[in-house]
Amino acid sequence: MKSSSSEAVMPSSLSSRASASLADSSSQLAQTAHKPRRNDMAWRWLFRAGVSILVLWVLVPIALLMLNSVSTPEQITGWPKTLTPALSFETLDFFWHYQGVISALGNSLLAAVFTMVIAIVLGAPAGYALARFVFPGMNAYRMIIILSRAFPMPLLALPLAVIFIQVGIDDSILGLAMVHATLALPFAVLITSSLFMGIPVELEEAAWLMGCNRWQAFRRVVLPLAAPGITASAVFAFVISWNEVFASAILTVENRTLTAFLVQSLSESPAEIKYAGGLILVVPALLFLFAIRKYLFSMWGISNR
Repeated sequence: MKSSSSEAVMPSSLSSRASASLADSSSQLAQTAHKPRRNDMAWRWLFRAGVSILVLWVLVPIALLMLNSVSTPEQITGWPKTLTPALSFETLDFFWHYQGVISALGNSLLAAVFTMVIAIVLGAPAGYALARFVFPGMNAYRMIIILSRAFPMPLLALPLAVIFIQVGIDDSILGLAMVHATLALPFAVLITSSLFMGIPVELEEAAWLMGCNRWQAFRRVVLPLAAPGITASAVFAFVISWNEVFASAILTVENRTLTAFLVQSLSESPAEIKYAGGLILVVPALLFLFAIRKYLFSMWGISNR
């Protein structure tokens, strides 16, 4: 009878020990699983905080520029600042009708469009060649493209100004666009080459088997897939030309762009005039980005809503 009772006690003790060990192991697993979740949450909040700081770093100056451009001079120079100032469009109206502003704005648009066209027409074929062909000196060619961005603008603008005077295209939008294209071409070549590398060559080979030549395969197969990246290259070229100041001031006299006009004609103007000029300079670039946003969103994998 004693042996049977001891045998009955032993399984119960073993089961209790087993359940205790299982409980301990499950609690340890829960703790180890909970720690990565806490770490993930911490990194997630840190990432969100960093993104928020970057967004504020970009948007706050633009918001202040827009706010000051529609404020009165007293509100701009006064202190303390008010969150809801009285709107006044007199400064914008005065700047818009200032002599030379509209022509300078048109020159900036023409120079940016010409720069964009030159950069894409020359940069996309160069990027395609780097992505699809192997030729002697390819790595050196790629390095030269990268190093071309290391040269400062004065080093390029002054010799080109002498050449343009000799050729007869000085003080012209086309000559200025050619200078801006030298700044934008490296970006266009590198962006399009990496883009074409990501498109499988088997798609072109399938088009060749179906009777297309290389140009037809590029136009019908590769180009639609590469359109978002080419659009990104166009955006870079447009923004580089739109914001460039030094070459615009050196190479143009009568055909000033808006940036050169603002620097040279309004350098001694009051603060409210400068704010209005900054707003006029920012708005066209924002409208251009808004117009092509669907191509940028498709490149980034974001649905266009």
